[in-house]
Amino acid sequence: MALNKETLLNNILENLDKLDYIKSADIPNIDLYMDQVTTFMEKHLTSLKRYPEDKVLTKTMINNYAKNHLLPPPVKKKYSKEHLLVLIFIYYFKGFLSFQDIQAVLNPLTERFFYSDSEFTMEQIYTDVMQMEQEEFQVLKEDVQRLYERSFQAFPDAPAEDQDFLQLFSMICLLSFDVYVKKQMIERLIDAYSASTGEEKKPPKK
Repeated sequence: MALNKETLLNNILENLDKLDYIKSADIPNIDLYMDQVTTFMEKHLTSLKRYPEDKVLTKTMINNYAKNHLLPPPVKKKYSKEHLLVLIFIYYFKGFLSFQDIQAVLNPLTERFFYSDSEFTMEQIYTDVMQMEQEEFQVLKEDVQRLYERSFQAFPDAPAEDQDFLQLFSMICLLSFDVYVKKQMIERLIDAYSASTGEEKKPPKK
């Protein structure tokens, strides 16, 4: 069956529109127990799951983050608003960064701004970052549409029965290349920061 390219593009853009983020104002200003944390994250990030049975965050994950000093430990088994902000950053990063790289990015943040009296709080940093990302969202949609249109002009001389798959494959490759290049850039930024602070980054254990 031939792909309906217009319908497919519209579905992609509609799914992008459904992607939401947790606003700082949505996070309770009271400390939460573990079950309340996982319930909150599941409720607010469920639109990002690929499959309904996937879990956004589990108790095991959160305990592991705290055990490995990625997340500051809870106080009397309760997690503050700052804890949830850090967990949200971890959730987004863990899809494409190693545990070690997430530590390199987040540890300086938590050391300086977690429970800090500084003018810049974790909440302010989170709000500003998310606002910048939302401002870039329309640019992202336009770029996806550009890549989509380009990919479906590819392979005009291919056999008719193979064109749909080859064009879809080219779209996947274009998006993958974008992800690969940006991941490389992120890793080099992390390495450069680690070098500037004198913190030697060791290769991850195999």
